[in-house]
Amino acid sequence: MRAEPASLELRIDYRFSHAELLRRALTHSSLANESHAGVSSPLNDNEQLEFLGDSVLGFLVAEALVRRFPEYREGELSRLKAHLVCAAHLHGVARRLDLGGYLELGRGEEMSGGRAKKTLLVNALEAIIGAIWLDGGLEAARGFVAAHVLDAPFSGDEEAGTDIQPAIANFRMALEELAQAHKLPQPSYSIVREQGPQHSKTFTVEVRVGKEWTGQADGRTKKIAAQRAARGVYERLRQEASPDSPPAEDGAGSST
Repeated sequence: MRAEPASLELRIDYRFSHAELLRRALTHSSLANESHAGVSSPLNDNEQLEFLGDSVLGFLVAEALVRRFPEYREGELSRLKAHLVCAAHLHGVARRLDLGGYLELGRGEEMSGGRAKKTLLVNALEAIIGAIWLDGGLEAARGFVAAHVLDAPFSGDEEAGTDIQPAIANFRMALEELAQAHKLPQPSYSIVREQGPQHSKTFTVEVRVGKEWTGQADGRTKKIAAQRAARGVYERLRQEASPDSPPAEDGAGSST
């Protein structure tokens, strides 16, 4: 049984002034085609809203990145944006909102498991962004994107979005690329210690890039700890080993 759209409004913390927009955002073309004997108007399904939402999402993500990382160059911003708007990340957002339970599908799509299909969920999420923009304007859309896309956990990193960076960037990969660009050894990782009971451990991971650049960080998994450690060294290396900066002194890159 399909869940009531009103409960989705509670999940996304936004109440539509025009309920029809939300209904349309959740309506797949398979139902529109069946309901109108194969002659469906673009106003009967979510494809136009998806088209709009995709553009709104891209703009709002780009805007947020420029505001939050004014020191980043275009290439770095593009890489972060790609993480945020990729299907894998948006699919995770849609699943956390349980969008599949709210979709209106045609019988054939329903029978083929459409409620769990990645493409349908991502499209519906983008359609909702478009619907919010039409219903409440830019600020409403900006609030939704900030809460549910920008600061959401990124499925590839298993990291909660306490700020934007851990949620959107693979810092291990970024550190490898930066080390290579500066002709430094590739990063090496080691587990320094494990603390806590078996069901709730905290791991401390150390990363080293050559002799000078080191860092440690904690995390509830080894992967999260490694990402955090890589992030710290990556950010210092960007600042201190840039072509316009003087070489770091021995030990300048070390921290715990």
